[in-house]
Amino acid sequence: MRWSFVCVAAGSGSRLGGEPKQFRLLGGRPVWAWSAKVARQLWREGLVGDFVLVVPHSHPLEAILEEWEGPLAPMGFSVVAGGLRRQDSVIRGIAQARGEMVLVHDAARPLVSLDLCLRLIRRAEERGSAVPLIGCHDSVRAMSDGEVVGSLDRSGLMLTQTPQAFPRLQLMEVLSQGGKFTDEAEAWLASGRRIGWVEGDRRAFKVTDQLDWEVARALVEPVEYRCGHGYDVHPLVPGRPLILGGLEIEGANLGLQGHSDADAVCHAVADAILGAAGEPDIGTLFPASDDRYKGAYSLDLLAEAYRRVVQGGFQIQWVDVTINAQVPKLSSWIPRIRSSISRALGGLKVVNVKVKSGEHVGSVGRGESIVCHAVATLRRS
Repeated sequence: MRWSFVCVAAGSGSRLGGEPKQFRLLGGRPVWAWSAKVARQLWREGLVGDFVLVVPHSHPLEAILEEWEGPLAPMGFSVVAGGLRRQDSVIRGIAQARGEMVLVHDAARPLVSLDLCLRLIRRAEERGSAVPLIGCHDSVRAMSDGEVVGSLDRSGLMLTQTPQAFPRLQLMEVLSQGGKFTDEAEAWLASGRRIGWVEGDRRAFKVTDQLDWEVARALVEPVEYRCGHGYDVHPLVPGRPLILGGLEIEGANLGLQGHSDADAVCHAVADAILGAAGEPDIGTLFPASDDRYKGAYSLDLLAEAYRRVVQGGFQIQWVDVTINAQVPKLSSWIPRIRSSISRALGGLKVVNVKVKSGEHVGSVGRGESIVCHAVATLRRS
């Protein structure tokens, strides 16, 4: 096989902050390992004979080899320490490579496709070298001393991506002649050589800042949405305070009967979020047979249900609550109930509350009970 794949992951990744971006987990694998995935596909196609990873000189090479040598060994895998400049890192990587031709790729572009690599290889076989280019769709301005001084004609401008394909020994010669270059194509052109090109791929964008990172995650990490329904009913009896949404409803002549404070709103919301998360209902988690929950403040139970859902990796997107009550009149309490439920859900402003009359039908309509329904939408990456 005459091609090698060199993945340059030797930068500091400081602009994104935190752990160097090339070692962050994206979709369950390090960012650099997405390039290895494509290289392995090229190896299966009979094109690439080895994969070289270039890491920061301070990074422990042994740890990467210990974890990845097994999975990547069949196609040939090695790790080398990079240099101070990008071109120094590339020289060290291609010196380790074995192929006559080399694909040099930036690890910060994890979503490179097999199709783009195949087109680059074909073009480089024809022209001796090849880079991917994409059009510049924004208007371009020239700056000087912090001031806008003019415009550039974007019709003649193209943006360069990686991988970039070159003869290995000639590229090493070009990079060794000195100078400072942002990529291999710049050094190649500065040496007076011509270069072929193919249409690039916008998915192969470079992860530079937080927004880039969020876009990359959105593209590769599956998002799961779930809906849950909660329902609760309690009879109205004298001698009990009426607690709804964690609030005591002032002026109510009747309260709800139950083992806890019988807060039908909190119970329905808790069951909705627990159901969406695939958890047991509130009666199972906080059973009436357990004296610890006798007279319990149900807003605290809702907060505990919320913690359980969050620990399962879920985020609450929306909660819609319908309180069905003939008496007392509750419309003026809607904003306060909504705020109280929101506080129990970590302060999320994702709660809607509606009140419906029983229309004098059934136990609710006769003022004998209050019924509450809640629907919750949860999201998990």
